[in-house]
Parts: sequence; structure tokens; C-alpha cells
Amino acid sequence: MCSQHSMHEQVLGHCTAHNAWKHDLEMSGVIKDTGNSLNTVSRSPVEGNKRVNSGGEFPRVESGPESQGKVKREGWDELKREGRDDLVRQSSHTASNKATMLAMPQFGLRDNLVRCELLKNEDIYTYLENFSFFLGTYNVNGQTPKEGLRPWLGSTSTPPDMYCVGFQELDLSKEAFFFNDTPKETEWMKAVSEGLHPDAKYALVKLVRLVGIMLLFYVRNEHAKHISEMEAETVGTGIMGRMGNKGAVAIRFRFHNSDICVVNSHLAAHIEEYERRNQDYKDICSRLLFHQHDPALAPLTIMKHDVVLWLGDLNYRLSDLDVDNVKDLIAKKDFEKLHSYDQLKRQIDEEAVFVGFVEGEICFLPTYKYDTGSDQWDTSEKCRVPAWCDRILWRGKNVRQLHYQSHMALKTSDHKPVSSLLEIGIKLVNEESYKKTFEEIVRSLDKMENECIPSVTLSSREFQFKDVKFMQHQAETLTLHNDGQVPCQFEFIQKLDEPTYCKPWLTANPAKGFIAQGGNMDIDLEVFVNRSTATELNAGRQKIEDILVLHLERGKDYFLSVSGNYLPSCFGSSIQTLCQLRDPIQEMPLETIRELTSSGDETRTLIIDKPLDIPKEIWQMVDHLYRNAPKQGELFQQPGRRSEFLEIRDCLDTGMPDSLPGSNHSVAEALLIFLDALPEPVVPFSLYQQCLECCSNTSQCKKVVSLLPQCHKNVFNYIAAFLRELLKHSTHNSLDVNILATIFAALLLRSPTKQDLAEKRKTQEFFQHFLVQDLS
Repeated sequence: MCSQHSMHEQVLGHCTAHNAWKHDLEMSGVIKDTGNSLNTVSRSPVEGNKRVNSGGEFPRVESGPESQGKVKREGWDELKREGRDDLVRQSSHTASNKATMLAMPQFGLRDNLVRCELLKNEDIYTYLENFSFFLGTYNVNGQTPKEGLRPWLGSTSTPPDMYCVGFQELDLSKEAFFFNDTPKETEWMKAVSEGLHPDAKYALVKLVRLVGIMLLFYVRNEHAKHISEMEAETVGTGIMGRMGNKGAVAIRFRFHNSDICVVNSHLAAHIEEYERRNQDYKDICSRLLFHQHDPALAPLTIMKHDVVLWLGDLNYRLSDLDVDNVKDLIAKKDFEKLHSYDQLKRQIDEEAVFVGFVEGEICFLPTYKYDTGSDQWDTSEKCRVPAWCDRILWRGKNVRQLHYQSHMALKTSDHKPVSSLLEIGIKLVNEESYKKTFEEIVRSLDKMENECIPSVTLSSREFQFKDVKFMQHQAETLTLHNDGQVPCQFEFIQKLDEPTYCKPWLTANPAKGFIAQGGNMDIDLEVFVNRSTATELNAGRQKIEDILVLHLERGKDYFLSVSGNYLPSCFGSSIQTLCQLRDPIQEMPLETIRELTSSGDETRTLIIDKPLDIPKEIWQMVDHLYRNAPKQGELFQQPGRRSEFLEIRDCLDTGMPDSLPGSNHSVAEALLIFLDALPEPVVPFSLYQQCLECCSNTSQCKKVVSLLPQCHKNVFNYIAAFLRELLKHSTHNSLDVNILATIFAALLLRSPTKQDLAEKRKTQEFFQHFLVQDLS
């Protein structure tokens, strides 16, 4: 056991070092909120507008009267030089924060005990100080800034300490949608910087953008040195769960001793799609993970923060009222009654979304939809029902809203911007109290007997997963109870000659952690088969079988058995195999499927006398769309529903029911997922390079297609013919050659390695030759 003096030297010299300890413990579930209130003190006014030396890390924005809101030129130039294809700008830390991070020791079991005790006693050595956060959201409808943003961003009587400003639909062009490239990023960033409160100077700490969803984070210069652990992430919830026309961008950071997460989201549109919006919210919460500086630590979810601030165009509408009823209530300013018809309020009341979040009282006009350039409600043919699409919510303690309002003066968009000013109690460390608490903890640990061996009781050692299916999540819970005399640290460890602790279709969450004496830990064992693991399971070369080794530091190892059965799917099966199957794949003996996939194409035994020209599953999906969706708007661009995809998958795999269920959008997305999951793409990997080399020559492109294996060639020509048919109805479905080439080239001509932007453009050019033929 290390001496009290050495531990004191390691940690006490960096009183802020204990900040990083908190994440480990919260992620492992050791520490729960104790509910102890902290003493609140008023923050003394900051002296003047003293500039903090940011070491060149943050572009400085001068918003004082003498600067007229101009931005330091070097800040803009630096941002422009960053890679345009980088979705997340990597911000740096201040010099002081870097020094603290570099000095952080690598902690072992004893240090985890210190972390645990420090966090449990956090209320002894921390106190609250209030800081003001200005949150703003604005759907700009693809417009460029046409007016100053000061009426929105500078609307507070005193300058806020921080700004979190979110935009949606920053750019609606195809270039932005498919390549995430837009000049409007710089234009709106400049407009924001010039619109900040004139009585303070601000540093731009972070910018993160996904297509048209952008989040800007500014702090007053004097606070910049207290920002650390800054991370940013993005999640697309568009078609196939990837396209970034809908989704979220988010940042997380530590301010003094509090962890803050800010999310800017744009959820699914259309009044009837509230369930899709609910699904988008849940996808964002589950998929948006922040990686920690220590790669050994589990990623942080949105909810693993002291305070979560969520803003954006959430797109929830008003239900059960026609446009005249809505406008009548607006004229009476009966916002309370109008709010009772709000979809978001109803979904929150049903605990379908935003559980634990708070939204302030809405006392302003609906923010959508207006005629651009006016305060007049939508007069277009669609005559949209007004709605509060643009919202701001928060989650956490010690948060007080000072205002929540829209800003009618801005007329650039068909939305109005919204702002909320929050006063948030931030935890600051009293260094004297921290030192005293730390020393007391170390003294008490010295009394602990070294001979105590950690031990746990497991709720079960065998876990069975029944009827595992493609892209359908299953989970079982393992509960660990620390029945030993000391806290324990656990981790799932690799077995001999294996690269990871488990098979790729299995995860344990968390995979490592810390359990206090007498405490419990729930670990989710999750099974999920995706395109990377489906092929081997379909072929029977892999099974749902694994052994997990749970290791206790200074203790023994425990062995857990995971088993189950996988139901083969057409998703993840090869074109060659499926052309040999007249019956649904789940009606075929597993031995037959294994025989089809175990040998090369030349020696493969024919199961049927004449193979199918194309897989029947592709025919079913394309035929459904050909008959039902030639004039469907936003086809292959608007996502379907996950529940409907699962029904479509089951129908294709079992043959029941006779016709495909679900909406046109769900069938279209299922087709894209099917093509994406093919182990060998329609254009085999071996011909990929030839496609790039001849992409500008139509006859050469046709020659390459003629070299495809017969069933692959049939699929290629069948899909191209179907897409040409869709283009005949472009006046109704708004599809064009560029959109279809971009979506389908990425699936039909997949690269065997990571694809760069130039290659993407070449594959699109290649496929365009097959979309412009025979067009009438």
C-alpha cells in the first residue's frame, strides 16, 4: 500500500485532478446522487473585461463597443484552414488545463477508493456559484444571414457567461447533404460572433456541425481557463441511421467541477410523424457517446452529466386542431390551452421522451411556419398549422430559467429563433476543505487490512439468448454483489489468443468498474447482429456462443457462459446464395445454407435446377416500390420506422405474410440496408478499381458491368432500370440523377478500404451513366 505522503504528493498538488475521478465512479454506478444540497453563494462580479491568455487555443471574439463586434482575423483564418470534411472540430485545452491533464496519475485500486470517498463527500469541499447560460436555437431554412442577430443574441440586460447557439437547416443544398460542405458555416458563425452581447468579450471554444445542424459554444474570456475535457460528437438519424439531414450534434465539457452536456437536434418532420421523432430522440440518446481521454474508460452517454441542455428544431406539432382553431387561440393569446394540444407536451406526459427534463412555461407565439421575410403565418398552398417546433429543455439540479422567448424581429427564415437564459449553480472547489477531506480519507484507508481479498456474488453464470435476429437488440442483466470486506474493481478480460474480451456480436456494459463494499452493479450483456457479423452467423460458421472472463483485481476470475440460437436472414447473405434459394431462408435446413456458402462459386453445388435471376427478396422490395411508390416524395431520403423494418425482415426471411408490411419509406430503407449488408457488393470488390478508372467513359463503364458474375449483373441492371423508372416521375417525387447516384453508388460500388471524397465522386459518376439511359 502506497504511503500517505506519496499519495498526497501525487494528487494534492493538483486539487482539480479529482475532477476526472468522478466519471469513472459514475460510469461504474458506484456513486449515486446523495441528494445533499450544497451551499449557494453569490458570484462576485468579474473585474472588468480582462482578457485571459488562451494560449492561442480559442479564437477570440471581441464584442465590446469599441470593436463593433468584429472578429479577430486570425481566428477566422484558423477555422477556415481546418479540414472541411471533418464533421467535428477538435478543440484544444488551455495551457493550464493541459498541464493538469498531463500531470494526472494513472490510478489503481487504492486510488479508486480515494475517488469513491471523495465523490461521496463532495458536498463538504464544494460550493455552488451561479453562472448564466444563454441558449439559442434557430432553423434558418437554408438562408444566408440577411440581418443582424443582436436582437436575439444580445437581448439580455447583462452579458451571459456562456452562449450555446444551435442552428438547423443551415444549408439545404445537395452538396451539404451528401458531402457535408457548406460556405454558410462561416457566414453564420461570423453573424453569431457579431451578435453577441456588446458588454463582454467572448472566446469561441467549440464549433461542431453535421450537414445543416450546427452548434457554437462561446464563453466569456475570463472563464475560458476553467473549461476542460471538451469533446464533441454527432449522430445522423436520417436514412439508414446515417444521413445527417436529421440527427444531433453535441458537446460536453467540464466547467470548474460540474459536467455539462449540450445537445442540438433536428428531429423528423411532418405532423403525423411524432413516433418517428420519439425514435430519433431515443436513437440520439443511445448512440451519441463521448469518448474519454483515458481510452480504458467507458464512453459517456448524454445523461451521465450533472446538467444536460437540449435545444433545437424538435419538430413536434399541434394535434387535433385545424389551422383556424389554432389561429383563434393564438389571437386570444390562450397559450395554456393551445399548449395542451402540443405533441411534445403529450409525449413527455406519457414519459415517451425527455424523461427528467424540464421546459419552461411557453408564453410566446408558435415559431413555425411564417412567410419568409414577414410575421405572417404560412400563406402557401400547404398552409401549415402553426406550431412550437423550436424548443429548449434542461435536465439537472440547481437550474433556474430567467427567460424563455421567441424573437419576432428576425424575419430571415420561416421559423423564429428562440432563446432561454438559464442560471446554473456550478460546483467550485474550496481547496482548503478539499485538502482536509483528502487527508482524512487517506488516513482511514491506511487502517484497512491488506489481507482482505475482494469477492463478489453473481446473479447467474449462464445466459441464454433465444432466436437472435438481424439488427434486433437483446439484453440480459448480470448483477454483481460485493460480499467481501473491501471495495472491489472488476473487468472483463481477454482470453488467450483472442483480440477482445468477447465476440463482436456481444458487449458487456459496463465492461469494467468499481463496486463499493456491500454494493451492487448491474451489467447489461447485449447481443446485436449487424452487417459485419451476420454473414458468418447466416452461414453457420459462427454461433451465438462465448465465454466471458470476469476478473477481480487482487481476487479471482469468474467464468460466464453465453449461448443462444441465431435465425438466418437474407440480410447479410450473398447474392449467389440467395439466387439458389427458392424458399425463404428460414425454411431451409442450416446444412444446406452451410453447403452453399462453404465452397467457391465454381464448385458450388446447385440446390435448384435453374438458379433465380435475382434474389427474390430484392424483387419483392423493388416490386413493392414500383407498384406503390413511384410518386412518393422523399423516397430513399426519409427514414422508415424501425418496428416496420423488423416486420419487413421477418416477412422476407419467413415468407409470411404474402405481401410486405410497412410504409413505402420503410420498404425503401430496407432495400438500402439489404444492399449495404451484402458480404460482396453488387459490383464485386475485385472490379472496384476498374470502375474508378473508367468512370468518365460510358462504354467502358458498360464493359465493366458486363464482367460481373451473372446474378450480380442481373441485380445491377434490375436496380438501375427501377431507378430510371422513378426518374420519370421526378416532378412528383423530387428525385434526380445526382440524388440517386449518390445514395446507390455508395452501396453498389463499395470500396474494400476506406473511401475518400474523390473516390466517392468517381463512383457516383460511374453509376450516373446507367441512370440517364432511355429517359423519356
